[in-house]
Amino acid sequence: MKTAPESHLPIVPLGLLTVAALVIQGYHLGVEDGEIYIPAARKLLRPDLYPYATEFFQSHEKLSLFAPILAWTARLTHLSMDWTVFLWYVATLFFTLAACWMLAAVCFQSPRARWCALLVTTTILMMPATNTGLLLMDPYLTARSFSTPLTLFALVAVLRRRFAAAGVLTLIVAAIHPQMAAYLVFLYAVLWMAGRPSAGTPKSDEVPPAVFMALPATFALGPAQEPYREALYARDFYFLSTWTWYDWLGLLAPLAFLAWFAQGRTRGTTKEFACISFALIPFGLISILAGAVIASTHKLDMYARLQPLRCFHLITFVFMVLLAGVIGEYLAKNRAWVIPALSVSLAAGMFYTARQTYPFSPHIEWPGLSSSDLTSPNPWINTLLWIRENTPKDAIFAVDSRYFKEPEVDVHGFRAISERSALADYYKDGGVVAIFPRLAEEWKQMSNATYGLNHFSMQDFARLASEYPVTWTVIHGAAPVGMDCPYQQRGYAVCKIARVYAQP
Repeated sequence: MKTAPESHLPIVPLGLLTVAALVIQGYHLGVEDGEIYIPAARKLLRPDLYPYATEFFQSHEKLSLFAPILAWTARLTHLSMDWTVFLWYVATLFFTLAACWMLAAVCFQSPRARWCALLVTTTILMMPATNTGLLLMDPYLTARSFSTPLTLFALVAVLRRRFAAAGVLTLIVAAIHPQMAAYLVFLYAVLWMAGRPSAGTPKSDEVPPAVFMALPATFALGPAQEPYREALYARDFYFLSTWTWYDWLGLLAPLAFLAWFAQGRTRGTTKEFACISFALIPFGLISILAGAVIASTHKLDMYARLQPLRCFHLITFVFMVLLAGVIGEYLAKNRAWVIPALSVSLAAGMFYTARQTYPFSPHIEWPGLSSSDLTSPNPWINTLLWIRENTPKDAIFAVDSRYFKEPEVDVHGFRAISERSALADYYKDGGVVAIFPRLAEEWKQMSNATYGLNHFSMQDFARLASEYPVTWTVIHGAAPVGMDCPYQQRGYAVCKIARVYAQP
C-alpha cells in the first residue's frame, strides 16, 4: 500500500481542525491553573502589578520559561497580555494536533488510520487522563499547553531515531515544565531498555543509575505536619489509596490494550507502533508501583508531590492516538462514513461536556472584553474586569478564601483576570503549597483570615486591615452599611477598605 510520506504535514487541514478544537472545547482566561501561571507573565510584563503575596505564583515562575515567553511575545508584538495568551493558546492547539499527526504517521501505514487518529484526537482533547487531575489538553493556557506538544514531538523524534532533535526538544520541555520533562526522560530510559537485544520488561537492577540520582534527596522522611498536611491531602489524586475502582480502570485498561498492541499483530501498523506500545506498559506499571509505595506510609508524604501517576497523562494521550488509528484501520475500511460519524458524535459529546464544565461563562472568552460589555453572562468576570479598569494598580484585595468553588465563579482566578494582588485563597494557592511546603504557614494564616468574608461586619474588616495591608475587597452579597463601594452589580460589590476601619 502506498502511504503518504511521514515528513508531510497537512497544514491547511491542521488549521481547520485547530478551529474545530477551539469550537469544541472553548477557551477560558485565567481558570484553574491559569490563576498560577498568568499573573507571573503579567508581572514580568508590568513589574508595577501585584505588589503583595507574589510568592504564590512566582514560585512556579522561577522554574519555568512560560512567563518569560508570554512577556517577550507581548513586548515584541505590542499586543495586550490577554491577546498574547489567547493567540498562544490557539498556537499550542495547532502544534498539539500537528504532533498527533506526526505520531500517527510514524505508527500507521494507511491514510485512513492516520486521519482517524487525528480527527478523534481533535474531538477528545478535554478528556481527563484518568484521575491525575489533568486533561489531555486544557481549555486555557498553562505551561502544560507548551510541554504537551513538545513532548509528543520529542517522542516522535526518538521513534524515528533522531536523537539530537529529541535531546533539544527535551531540554526545551525541561525549561518550560521540569516535571513533564522528568516523565519524558523516564520514558526514554524505558524505551532504551525495550530496544536492547534482550528486550523485555525492565528489571529493577536494569534501571539506569541516573534515574535514582534524579530523585530529590533533600526530601525529608516523615509524616507531613500541619498546615502542610492539610494542603497536601486536599489533593486526593496524589494518593493511589484514595482512587476508586473506575479510576483504577483508567489506569489498567490502557495498559491492557497496549499489551495487545505490543504483540505486533495489528494490521497496518509499523514497528514503531509496537515499540511505543510495549514501552508504555512498564512505564505505567512502574508509575503505579511508585504511587503505591508513596501512598503506603505517611513517612513518604513529602514525596507525594512528585506525582508519579501523572505519567498517565502521556500514556493516555499516546494510547488514544493509537486506539483511534486502530479503529480507523479496522472499522473504516470500505466504510467511509465511520470516521465522520465517530468524530461528530464525540465532538457533540465533548462540546456538551465543555459547556457543563463552565456553565456561567462564554464558551470562548474572546480577548478585549471590558466590564461594560453586556454580552458576558458571568457577573464574576465582569466584576474582575471592572477592578482591572477602575482600581489602583497597587491595590491589595481581600476576597473570601473559598471563592474559587462558588458556582458563578466557574473557577476563574481573581489575580489572573483582575491584575490585582490578593491574599491567598484556599484552593488554588493551596495547590501551590502542596508543591512548595515552605508557603504552608503563610497560606493557612491568610486563607483563615478571609474565610467567610462575604459575611464580614465592619469590625471584621477592621481586624483584617490591622493584620494585612489590604485596601479593597470584593463581596459576594450585600456590603456592610457605611462602606464605600463604587461597584455594586449583579450580586457583587467592590469596596474600599479605608484605613479608618483599622483604627481601634
